[in-house]
Amino acid sequence: MNWDDTPEQAAFREEVRAFIRDEFPASYRPAGEEEQSLEPEDVAGYNWPVDRVADDPGRREGARAWAAALAGRGWIAPHWPVEYGGAGLSPLEEFVLHEEMMRARVPTVNGIGAFLLGPTLLVHGTDEQKARHLPPIATGRATWAQGFSEPGSGSDLASLRTRAVRDGDDYVVDGQKVWTSLGQYADWLFVLVRTDPDAEKPHRGITFLLIEADAPGVTIRPITDIRGSAPFCEIFFEGVRVPVENRVGEENRGWYVAMSALGFERAGIGATIKYEQALAELVAYLRSPDGRRFARDTPALRQEIARRRTEIRVLYNLARYTVSRQAAGDEPDFEASINQLFGAELHQRLARTGARAFGRAAALWEREGAPLNAAFTHMRRDSVASTFLGGTTEIQRNVIATRGLNLPRT
Repeated sequence: MNWDDTPEQAAFREEVRAFIRDEFPASYRPAGEEEQSLEPEDVAGYNWPVDRVADDPGRREGARAWAAALAGRGWIAPHWPVEYGGAGLSPLEEFVLHEEMMRARVPTVNGIGAFLLGPTLLVHGTDEQKARHLPPIATGRATWAQGFSEPGSGSDLASLRTRAVRDGDDYVVDGQKVWTSLGQYADWLFVLVRTDPDAEKPHRGITFLLIEADAPGVTIRPITDIRGSAPFCEIFFEGVRVPVENRVGEENRGWYVAMSALGFERAGIGATIKYEQALAELVAYLRSPDGRRFARDTPALRQEIARRRTEIRVLYNLARYTVSRQAAGDEPDFEASINQLFGAELHQRLARTGARAFGRAAALWEREGAPLNAAFTHMRRDSVASTFLGGTTEIQRNVIATRGLNLPRT
């Protein structure tokens, strides 16, 4: 495949680079930015949903100014129609935009709302839901979190037990969600609930609801991970009243709405550029005087680094292939699962390569004095979750087997 830019795409790429150079707020750049870790949940130390409510006024105002600058171009949700605050970009233009933002190490804004819920509402939402919810996402005024997983329903999502009972013009919701990324910073939640416990097939009795994060009866508790961070939370619903008008799609047909959302989640360029940058920094460090002092330089390590480089290019090409399908009018399907599976396992392999390069020094957690500021030590811990975030590797392989290869279900 030839992924070279057309003249129009090349001009747009230059426009994006100039915009970032001129518009990214200086107050938003952390001190010592070049030393920030390359962890996949942020870009060079940024995490926009957290930054927009940060205690540090410079950080907070910088995050909001960046959102305003992007919103002025319609670039928070660039693929959306203009009437909802988007820019109406083609899938290939959107790809170029995000690729350049990642190469410049500046954050996207409102990721979950812009790239998961928004496209889902455009396909399944009512006109009223689109008018109410899309503009606040496209301007950075409202953030969203995804409430799917439960303590007993992760990979087997169709077994979820959070219950919603119809009561007049409301649903009354009771239950628990867990591992909700950035839920403690969200204004709204999109949640799967069970509305027909007697359905013949479990996924036939599920409904997709939009719930305000501060509604009476909603309790959100952050969860600390193995790095000491709290990127996700558990959410409890106790008698939460949700208007029926907040239902997306038909009652008991929310499973199909959710599959659209998960397809959008798995289909993007993902962490490809960040992996590429992390590997380039590793190679540059290994060639430096500090690298020769701390790290191993063996033929086996060189071969391993070469394999990682090849795999990163494969992941990039998978992302380009997926976006080319979107440009042709197709929704992401099993191709998105291929991207998710390959990228998740590559994340873990890349982290292990960095750890092998530094030997015992890879155990150093504090950044000061550690090789490459302990970037790969942090990446290795973070990568533990890669193969079950957004759907486990087993689930992705099942999707690829049944939808892509037409193999029979067992």
